[in-house]
Amino acid sequence: MAFTGKATYSAGTTLPELAEDVSDLIGIISPYETPLLDALGDPMREARSTHHEWLEDELLPNKDAIDDSTFTDPAADTDFVVDNGSRFRVGDQIQVEGSEELMLVTGINSDTLTVVRGYAGTTAEDLADNQVINILGNAALEGADKPDARFTNRSRCSNYTQIFSATVEVSGTDMAASQLGLADEIDYQKQERLRELIRDLENTVINGGQPTSNPEGSGSVRRSMHGIIQHLTTNFFHTGDSGFPTGNDLDEAKINYVLRQIWDGSNGNVDLIIVGGFQKRKINTFTANSRSYTAGDTTFTDMINIYESDFGVCRIITTRWMPQDAALLLDSSRISVLPLAGRSFHFKPLASGGDYECGELIGEYTLELKNEGAHGLIRGLTTS
Repeated sequence: MAFTGKATYSAGTTLPELAEDVSDLIGIISPYETPLLDALGDPMREARSTHHEWLEDELLPNKDAIDDSTFTDPAADTDFVVDNGSRFRVGDQIQVEGSEELMLVTGINSDTLTVVRGYAGTTAEDLADNQVINILGNAALEGADKPDARFTNRSRCSNYTQIFSATVEVSGTDMAASQLGLADEIDYQKQERLRELIRDLENTVINGGQPTSNPEGSGSVRRSMHGIIQHLTTNFFHTGDSGFPTGNDLDEAKINYVLRQIWDGSNGNVDLIIVGGFQKRKINTFTANSRSYTAGDTTFTDMINIYESDFGVCRIITTRWMPQDAALLLDSSRISVLPLAGRSFHFKPLASGGDYECGELIGEYTLELKNEGAHGLIRGLTTS
């Protein structure tokens, strides 16, 4: 039987007698997550000045290289030039990388070493320019005078703080009117602007740079922090570099090459691999050829969150703010994002000049990245 009473559709598309039905939840689609900051966690301390400094030191090096292309008999010559003669002492046992021959240093004249070839019964092998020399250790003479003292100088590294700010301003009428989905427009605007500032902080920590002059800032120069990518020079590799694994795709060979270089040159413990979405998909393919499923499997898994290699266990962090052609390999124990004391993100109410309420969200932060040689960067990766 047909319905003959009044229905909501009887008056067409507009029914003024019906109450509005609007959800109290507000959906936000804009990305604002900060996975790198989440992985690094809160710092243990604060910066105390806009110019934040820290000390770094290193041990005396135990490697050098031959700098001599004038060998008359590479398997017998007892004198040759090295890059840094000051790294050696009389009595050092040395060995060319990849060689079985041991040599004993008996004399040093500036950068020229005099050695005993085929020391300890080993067989002399050809020497060549640019070969790496490992200094095994020094054999002191019994009863000899003390050797000359040697030491390294500590270096001061630094970064500048950067101010992040956003204004909140709401009219008196807007504050008095009932709002859908929220109780206080001022609080809602604070939340939105804070999300944006934290998002921008992570982006700057990764990609930011300092002005080339007056980095301390002035009335016309904005002070900005040096980001992670701008810090790294020692283990910065670009696809196509000599000795770097061939190809532009991110693969295990490239990651392990960088991990090995970091391991060879430092005691860094890389535990984070930071990539964008495209390179994360490349990492997921590392196990594609060895993946298997049974007839009872109903879930397809194609994701790698932990990469374990001979040189460390690394968590894979995917962030939208990484350059798509890049991959960062970081030792998180040497990285901190510090607020200037009393200047972590906060809201500062400002005097109103009219029929509105206003204030400013402010935060001042810097990046402390210790021992840049303990981290690595790959650039030039394919993005399509």
